[in-house]
Amino acid sequence: MKPSAEELQIALAEAGRMRERGNDTSHLAKALLSLNYRQQYYAALLQAVERYFQSGQAEREHTLLLKAIEQLRYIDERSAGREHQDLGLG
Repeated sequence: MKPSAEELQIALAEAGRMRERGNDTSHLAKALLSLNYRQQYYAALLQAVERYFQSGQAEREHTLLLKAIEQLRYIDERSAGREHQDLGLG
């Protein structure tokens, strides 16, 4: 079940404290913080996709969609410790 906005903020604050104290032996806090960060980019991608299709696949929205994809790839590669490969999408 999806947590409420308040529950998520409490969990993220606690995850931050756990990381600061070095009390994250199971890496749960690290995983939560990372997933929350990445989820923001997935939300932006979903919004770009919705705008693209609602606009009748207009050129401007297509460019914004490609940029959202490129940003998400960059974040995924950076979090995995890989060098970003620009695919020339945006």
